Amino acid sequence: MGGQSYQVLKVNSVALFSGGLDSILAVKLVMDQGIHVQGVTFETPFFNAAKARMAAEMIGLPLSVLDITDPHLAMLKAPRYGYGRNMNPCIDCHALMLKHAGELMKEINASFIFTGEVLGQRPMSQGKQSLHIVAKMSGYQEYVLRPLSAGLLPETKPEREGIIDRRRLLSLQGRGRKEQMAMAARYGITRYETPAGGCLLTDPEFSKRLKALFLVEKNDRVRDIELLKVGRHFRISENKKVIVGRNRTENGTIQCLADQRDMLIHLADFPGPVTVVPYGCSGETLSWAASLCALYSDAPKDQLVAAICATGDETFVYQVKACTREDAAQRIIR
Repeated sequence: MGGQSYQVLKVNSVALFSGGLDSILAVKLVMDQGIHVQGVTFETPFFNAAKARMAAEMIGLPLSVLDITDPHLAMLKAPRYGYGRNMNPCIDCHALMLKHAGELMKEINASFIFTGEVLGQRPMSQGKQSLHIVAKMSGYQEYVLRPLSAGLLPETKPEREGIIDRRRLLSLQGRGRKEQMAMAARYGITRYETPAGGCLLTDPEFSKRLKALFLVEKNDRVRDIELLKVGRHFRISENKKVIVGRNRTENGTIQCLADQRDMLIHLADFPGPVTVVPYGCSGETLSWAASLCALYSDAPKDQLVAAICATGDETFVYQVKACTREDAAQRIIR
């Protein structure tokens, strides 16, 4: 009799991977069960994949990096579950990421998605109800596994079907990190990032600038969002603001981000900032922009100086005296 051949099917999974310790440990737990893991992380103007890339390389995890700027911006303007302390819509954001992870799961014929979330670690976004909402909103609720807290959460489809052994998953809860640190030591993981930080939407100053962009200026081009990250920002009128570079690096960034419609200003005879008025200006706004440029330069504050103003193909000199710091303080966006 001829021998019968069998095909060994390799179980695949998709890890929502931030690069933090919890996501690393979740990957290790799943890999320990002989399951192949494909990592996925995301980029927008508000967060990048740098930490995830480094951590994935460290543990040998194949990683897909997806740019979700457009759907993320659409969600950010009107999140169903609102914002946190600043402009951070954590529940809606996590649901969006899980949705894209689920689409990748289908694309590569994987069996489930998992995350490094720990029940109760973040009271607003990782309570039992919040975890349920996030999974349900993603459209892949039955396939979303949290290996670090699985023992405290409802059984998921991959557990029920024996794709992964629930008994070998954990029941972590709360904000303590001692058990995760002990696990890291057992796995030989000595380098990992702290869990906080990484998203600009949690930054109070950036959030105020972003809110103004959405509510006042009505612009949401990626370029306009990138400009929020640099310089001092001053509100001149309802739809006009001035951005003044704070150092050489920011000056270079402003010049790179500027386009033909903007007004760029610098002083002719003194070191100082590059100043930009997005989408151009004239009249009172031009006067304010040039005077703010002079204020933060090395020019004498009590005499007229020459400001070089450029927009499109037009360049001209504007004579201006620096405004006072008191006047600037009244218009700064904090």
